[in-house]
Amino acid sequence: MAAKTMSIDTLVVGAGQAGIAMSEHLGKIGVPHVVLERARIAERWRTGRWDSLVANGPAWHDRFPNMEFADVDPDGFASKDQVADYFVAYAQKVDAPIRTGVEVKKVVRNAGRQGFTVETSDGTYEANRVVVATGPFQRPLIPAVAPTSEHLTQIHSADYRNPQQLPEGGVLVVGAGSSGVQIADELQRAGRQVYLSVGPHDRPPRGYRGRDFCWWLGVLGEWDAEVMRPGKEHVTIAVSGARGGHTVDFRRLAHQGVTLVGLTKSFDGNVVTFDSDLANNIARGDENYLSLLDAADAYAARNGLDLPDEPQARVIPADPECVTNPVRSLDLVDAGVTSIIWATGYAVDFGWLQVDAFDEKGKPKHQRGVSKEPGVYFLGLPWLSRRGSAFIWGVWHDAKHIADHIATQRNYLAYYDAPYPHAEAPHGESAIDASKLSELNLS
Repeated sequence: MAAKTMSIDTLVVGAGQAGIAMSEHLGKIGVPHVVLERARIAERWRTGRWDSLVANGPAWHDRFPNMEFADVDPDGFASKDQVADYFVAYAQKVDAPIRTGVEVKKVVRNAGRQGFTVETSDGTYEANRVVVATGPFQRPLIPAVAPTSEHLTQIHSADYRNPQQLPEGGVLVVGAGSSGVQIADELQRAGRQVYLSVGPHDRPPRGYRGRDFCWWLGVLGEWDAEVMRPGKEHVTIAVSGARGGHTVDFRRLAHQGVTLVGLTKSFDGNVVTFDSDLANNIARGDENYLSLLDAADAYAARNGLDLPDEPQARVIPADPECVTNPVRSLDLVDAGVTSIIWATGYAVDFGWLQVDAFDEKGKPKHQRGVSKEPGVYFLGLPWLSRRGSAFIWGVWHDAKHIADHIATQRNYLAYYDAPYPHAEAPHGESAIDASKLSELNLS
C-alpha cells in the first residue's frame, strides 16, 4: 500500500505556545496550515517539568493577549498543569488544526520546484513553508565534567519531579538559574542537605514598590531590548513564582541551610572541585538586583508615579560562612551526597531540518524568525526579535510578524500565478484589470 502524501501551504512543527500562537495568526489571515505535534499539546509543560513548578511570571503577564487564565488570580502564578490546560483551551478557542502523535522526521527542500518535502511518522507532506516552533528546550545538556560514578544518581532538571524521587542522602544541584534555585530550595525544605553550585546570574526582584518585576521590565523597555548586552551570553536569570512568588536571594538560601559553592569545575573520583568565583558571582547578582531598583526609582520619579517606597528592599543580608569561607572541593561520599541534579540548560536539536538555515556552529540564521532559507521560519527561540521572545506573550507577537511575512509572500506568488497584466488577451483586453491588482495587496 503506497504511503500517503498530503499537501499544505504552511506546516508548523510543534504544538506548544509557539505553534499555537502561529496557528492563531495564520488562521486569522486565511493561510491553510497544519500543526504537527509528536506528543500532546503543551507536552513539555506536563511532563518536562517538576511537580511543584509554577510559572515564573504572574498570570496577568504570562499569557496570550486574547485570553486570561480562567482559574488563576491575575497576580498569582499558574501551576504547570494550569499552563498546559490554558494552551489546550486556547487551541480550541482559535480552532487550531493540530494533529497530535505525529513526529516530524525530516524536512528537505524540493529540487526545481517550490517548497519542502516533510517526512513524518504518519506519511509525507508537501509544504510551501515550514515554521519551526519546537522552542529552546529540546535536548537537556549535562556538561562533559559529569562523573561516571555508579554510586551517584545523576539526572537533568528536566527529569526531576520531587524529593521522593531521589535516594536518601544529600544532593548537589549544579546551576543557579530559576530551575536550580527552586529545586535546591524545595529539596532543602524537604530535609535534604543541599549544595548549590552558583555561576554568573542576574536576580531581579520579584516585586518592588507594589509592582511585579515583569511590569517594571515592561515600562522600562527591557522586554523590547533587541540585542543582548555584551558579556551576558552565559548569564542565567534567577527568579521564582514558588510559594506565591519571592525574590531569589542566595544569602537567605544559605542562612536557610543550603550550602553555596562556586561554579562546578571538575571531578576526580568522588571529589568535586569548585571555582573560586562564588563571592564574585553573588556580588554581580547584587549589582543587577540593585540596578533594577535604581532604574525603577528613577522611572517613578520621572513620571510622578505614586508608588509606596520600599527601603527594606535594599537591605542585603550578611554574607554566610559558605561565602566568606567557600568550599573549594568536596568529597561527595564523605559529605553524604548521593545525587546530582544538573540544572544546566538545554540545546536545540535541528538534525531533522536538513535545509540551509544554519551558521557554521549549527545555530539558526534568521532575521526576526525569517530564516536565511526562504520558506523556513523559526519561532519561540530566546532573543528571536527581543528579550521577551521566549516568553508566552513574546512568542505571540513574534508569530504575528512571521504570519505577516508569510501573507506577503503568498500575495507575490498569487501575482505570479495570475496572467501578466500587460499580456494581450484574446480580444485585445488587459489580462488583469486594476481592481484585480489591488486585491493582491502587496504592501
